[in-house]
Amino acid sequence: MTTPAPRPSKAGDAAEPVVHTAAGAVRGRWEDGLAVFRGIPFAEPPVGEARFAAPRPARGWDGTRDASAFGPPPPQDLGIAGRPGVLDTPEGDDWLTVNVWTPDPDPVARRPVMVWIYGGAYKLGHSGSPGYDARLIARDGDLVVVTLNYRVGMEGFARIDGAPANRGLLDQVAALEWVRDNITVFGGDPDQVTVFGESAGAGSVASLLAMPSAAGLFRRAIAQSVPGTFFSDELARDIATALAAEAGLRPTAADLSTVDPRRLTSAGEALSAKMLQYVDRWGQVAPTVTPFSPVVDGEILPTTPWQALASGAAGDVDLVVGHNRDEFRLFVALSGRLGQISDEQATSALRLFAPTGERAYRAAYPRATPGELFERVQTDWLFAMPSLRLAEARLAGGGRAYVYELTWPAPVNGGAFGACHGLDIPLLFGTYQADLGALLFAGVEPSPEAEALSSRFRASWTAFARSGDPGWPAYDTERRLTQVLDAQPEVRPYPQEASRRLWEGYAFAPLPLL
Repeated sequence: MTTPAPRPSKAGDAAEPVVHTAAGAVRGRWEDGLAVFRGIPFAEPPVGEARFAAPRPARGWDGTRDASAFGPPPPQDLGIAGRPGVLDTPEGDDWLTVNVWTPDPDPVARRPVMVWIYGGAYKLGHSGSPGYDARLIARDGDLVVVTLNYRVGMEGFARIDGAPANRGLLDQVAALEWVRDNITVFGGDPDQVTVFGESAGAGSVASLLAMPSAAGLFRRAIAQSVPGTFFSDELARDIATALAAEAGLRPTAADLSTVDPRRLTSAGEALSAKMLQYVDRWGQVAPTVTPFSPVVDGEILPTTPWQALASGAAGDVDLVVGHNRDEFRLFVALSGRLGQISDEQATSALRLFAPTGERAYRAAYPRATPGELFERVQTDWLFAMPSLRLAEARLAGGGRAYVYELTWPAPVNGGAFGACHGLDIPLLFGTYQADLGALLFAGVEPSPEAEALSSRFRASWTAFARSGDPGWPAYDTERRLTQVLDAQPEVRPYPQEASRRLWEGYAFAPLPLL
């Protein structure tokens, strides 16, 4: 049990907030009416003997630990905000830390808690990124928000001998255990925890729903743009062999531990750049240019989230899940190919990803341009249909789910990016000029329309965290009612019906080694 330390009684007091966690006292700061604590360890640094191991509980400390700065990011192969190899963050090995925003660290407050899990293709990300500043969510929702770091890339997801699979997911479980054991002294209710995440963060949320070790650690879940990429053990081991070979090593914890974690990221960078060469072995994974995903290893992650939910797993967890209409356009735009996709490229994408073949997609979208077909099939395969099918799996298992689709276009370049992947992050957090928001709102002041949609995102998400009801009807297989988030939000039948029909009956199984 944790006990509260002396603290200011109100958020307006001048004294800095201090609380006692299970490991020791931490001192935060008052910022904009919130008590904010940063860089609190929830596990020991995973280096030395702890390298490639499951997370170990953080050791206690004497005195009061300063918690005013974010902890260092985990080693990763890309920088933040499009700056490869550069992170404007502290250096060090204390990667496994949490941050807390709370209206008042009063143990009797028992406010709902939201725990954010960042995305980044399972190979990059940091809870200290400016785009994940949670002050508006905590303030507007009058609740406690926690953000966390977890191992990514080689450290967190490479399937190597002598190490548990899915170490990044195990880090998330350890952080949720920290929340269970400590959040009361920050004014939170450990029985009212909602996990939420986007992209790889949503894939992590989906994984947590399927993991026995995460059972009972959260009451609700929000999954924004769930990726469908879950690796079979055979595929993951083959990819790990190629990753290790880039460093001239074998895919073992013993070999890889001889290379500094920050240098080992170069192996992931090198392989990502040439994954298309492996399309005959890795199939649909090759064009994603990320060699990392959760591994269905049969133990830590026994089955895919879709199979687990359909079988009744996490049946007491409420679920909100959805996606953006034009997910894949972000990647087309970033590669400089907007308006330049040929019919041959569209045909290749349809043949690789369409579940019922190229002709079915062309028949379903007879007026679509090559670029639209190229985007549509990859949006569907990578994010849209995995998200929708997660809701349907929840229904099949006897539970309840709420579905949304974001259709409001990003304002950059006159809306050319559409409702692309990642747009929901600056809208949810209200961080329009940070990280991805700086791209999608480049040179554009947030309009009243954007501000209203942003407020609606936070109101729905925090209402769900508080009550289990985001403010629109639950999804069912008859009406298929969906919250469409646009300038004029409305509830209507699922908008992408043509795609839904094309993917009906498709099983998102672990991706195989060919």
